[in-house]
Amino acid sequence: MKNLNSRRDFLKTSALVTGGMLAPSFLVPGAYAAPANELKLAVIGCGGRGTGAVFQAFETGHPIKLVAMADAFQDRLDSSYKAIFEKFGKDKVDVPVEKRFVGFDGYKKAMAEADVVILAAPPGFRPSHFVEAVNQGKQIFAEKPMATDAAGIRKVLAAAEVAKAKKLNVVVGLQRHYQSNYREVMKRVHNGDLGEIVGGQVYWNDGGVWVRERKPEQTEMEYQMRNWYYFNWLCGDHIVEQHVHNIDVANWAKNSYPVKAEGTGGRAVRTGKDHGEIFDHHVLTFTYADGSVIHSECRHFPGAANRVDETFQGTKGKVFLSAGNHGVMTDWKGNPIYTHDRNNQPNPYQVEHDELWATLVKGEYKFADAENAAKSTLTAIMGRYATYSGKVLTWDEALNGSVDLFPDTLAWDAMPKVLPGADGYYPHAIPGKTKVI
Repeated sequence: MKNLNSRRDFLKTSALVTGGMLAPSFLVPGAYAAPANELKLAVIGCGGRGTGAVFQAFETGHPIKLVAMADAFQDRLDSSYKAIFEKFGKDKVDVPVEKRFVGFDGYKKAMAEADVVILAAPPGFRPSHFVEAVNQGKQIFAEKPMATDAAGIRKVLAAAEVAKAKKLNVVVGLQRHYQSNYREVMKRVHNGDLGEIVGGQVYWNDGGVWVRERKPEQTEMEYQMRNWYYFNWLCGDHIVEQHVHNIDVANWAKNSYPVKAEGTGGRAVRTGKDHGEIFDHHVLTFTYADGSVIHSECRHFPGAANRVDETFQGTKGKVFLSAGNHGVMTDWKGNPIYTHDRNNQPNPYQVEHDELWATLVKGEYKFADAENAAKSTLTAIMGRYATYSGKVLTWDEALNGSVDLFPDTLAWDAMPKVLPGADGYYPHAIPGKTKVI
């Protein structure tokens, strides 16, 4: 298999790609007085993140109209529509009832109505939704992560190549790539201001997320869909759904992807029937081709110390980064190399839309985020494979894993592959015993 871990390969595949013009059918004229000159938007997945992404698209000020919506659940779609319409009104929102698609297959119909799609359903659906959007030739904003298992990653990587061939812009919500402190620091890291990066530590430690209790009338499929964070086919565990941000920053700093992962994890405090199958902590080391090691740590422990940031050590100095706009580089004597101004910094969630939509209204091709996002997602998945199995996993082993978590059938009366026992508890991974690939 082709080695995907070299510095050259990383730079080639993860950088923003500048290409030719889009097809004339997509090219938007300079005057926007008529509806024909508006970009038509569809949102797939109408939870908080999907709704927020629509808000951010509209806040760009470009001529955009929401024309279709899709979600598995009627109530979630209705709530999203109400929030969007109340804020932006009929001038920006034209989604009649017949263009509000509910169910597992509605995304295909919603995409067909639009020029641009927002993909914000739970991560387990991202591969199929991304493939369909690419096949339909849509411009794409996709939330992270890009998949929850190796089978999904392989689909995304293949579709990413097709997207590039079609010159479809793809922006992925790993928003640190659109945050000023990270951009400025990484520019200096890659220029050699810290020398060679020889180690680092990345963290997402906090108190955890919501729980949605089971209702008597729910089927098993509906319960898991409603409580999606706690099931790997939907979420991938919090190392994939959340910690992927920090892991992606490590790959960015290294200009590469790790060759192996090893570590430990488990369920220490989050052990209830309503906590599905995921772990509440993962502690790993990722080793890169040059022998350098990145320490990776994520946990959901209520009441414990929180930490969400990244540090890296180079031969010439070190750096501290965080989503709170920190970017502090010093040499090993403590002398400043670069300190980012934290004041009045733009919101990266907005910047990623500002830059995407500015490109789209000009009919240009500029963004190809999918491949790097998929490989950083695979890094997180490889970490989960290592903690669940208790084994050392290589990149190629992870990428070629044969375990497919996705249900064989999508229907409200169909059964997911992981089911509760007679006591109501779901089985979870046992390191040393569980097959992950």
